[in-house]
Amino acid sequence: MPLRILIIDDHRDYRTWLAQHLGVARPDANVIGHDPSAGELLPPDFDVAQWDLLFVDHRLGAQDGVALIEAIKALPGCPPVVFLAPQGDERAIVRALQAGADDFLSKGASSHEHILRVLRAALHARGRTAAGQAAPATRGEPEPEFRLKGHRMLKSLGRGAAAAVYLMERVNDERLVVAKVFRHVPDSTGQVEPLQRFLREYEVIASIRHPNVVRIFDLGIADDHAFIVMEYFPGGSLAENLGPGLAPARALDWLAQAARALEAIHGVGVLHRDLKPANMMLRADDRLALIDFGVAKLRNSATDLTSLGEIFGTPYYMSPEQGDGAPVDERADIYSLGVVFHEMLTGRKPYIAATPVGVIWKHRHAPRPLLPAGCAPCQLLLDRMMAKRPADRFPSAGALLEAIGVLETGEVRA
Repeated sequence: MPLRILIIDDHRDYRTWLAQHLGVARPDANVIGHDPSAGELLPPDFDVAQWDLLFVDHRLGAQDGVALIEAIKALPGCPPVVFLAPQGDERAIVRALQAGADDFLSKGASSHEHILRVLRAALHARGRTAAGQAAPATRGEPEPEFRLKGHRMLKSLGRGAAAAVYLMERVNDERLVVAKVFRHVPDSTGQVEPLQRFLREYEVIASIRHPNVVRIFDLGIADDHAFIVMEYFPGGSLAENLGPGLAPARALDWLAQAARALEAIHGVGVLHRDLKPANMMLRADDRLALIDFGVAKLRNSATDLTSLGEIFGTPYYMSPEQGDGAPVDERADIYSLGVVFHEMLTGRKPYIAATPVGVIWKHRHAPRPLLPAGCAPCQLLLDRMMAKRPADRFPSAGALLEAIGVLETGEVRA
């Protein structure tokens, strides 16, 4: 049976645009748009249980979309509801999530990749509910086992093997923040190193004040968990905004912002070691910031959390020396940023193989990737960033920034 998706929005162009994205993602879906300003607030004979997913705008003519969400979520068999939020209005997002919305899209700032992520998450939640499993709690408390004083839980953003991430509202100023929570078992020797890495992440970032580095607000340690509270990024990750490739001028802008972040962290002796689009986030004003310093290394630290020959990072973005488990310096981060730059321009990774080992081998031995003709002015920059030998790369993020500046004011105008 095909998916049934309903978009309730009084802007025809937006309904059409969103329906096109959803149709590309799920060709089997039957996407229906409803204009509440043309008549009734809901379609005639509306039965909430017949839909698999609902999108509801923040303003429906003279009606409040959040009030409609609250009414719909009280109906038996209600599917996931995605709130279409006004851009930059965090308070509206909080109200919608507290009213029961399962997720949200920011109107005007949602890429195709971000829409796909929201769609997949919503349909996954729908599948779990249909299978008789417990649906996520609503009314702003989907994960009641975690409480943080002065904050209100809104929704879970994801969960990995060692940590979970939650969207929360800071009560005193109604600001959206993200809490990264590491669960640990007291006196468990197997969790000593992961906990140390988690705490090192706070140690690394908290001392850095730079517009292109994530802001950290709080750290806490309890008997069975530790947490970091950091800023929320409404623009999502760079990975969600790449698409088939960016215009060179836009790619160079984000590259320069990332290089400025590297200059700041390298300046205090920090190597990131896991640069990738998923760890580069976008604020509402399109500024980029680095996150996830969980495998970062303090260059001159007397102690290190990794052993000689141990490999950390993501193979697709790893420098040859990092893939070999050899010592690394700032130039390894510059190589990884070069891989990200290639993906910005082309929409694809430069080296693909069937196994992680195969990808690592290509970083060491395969020819440097060639850019499309339309990106040719960026080729020399990319070649130097992704040089196989560290000695052939830019010696520092500052030197890279100088080269970017020359290119931005020269041939690249697109």
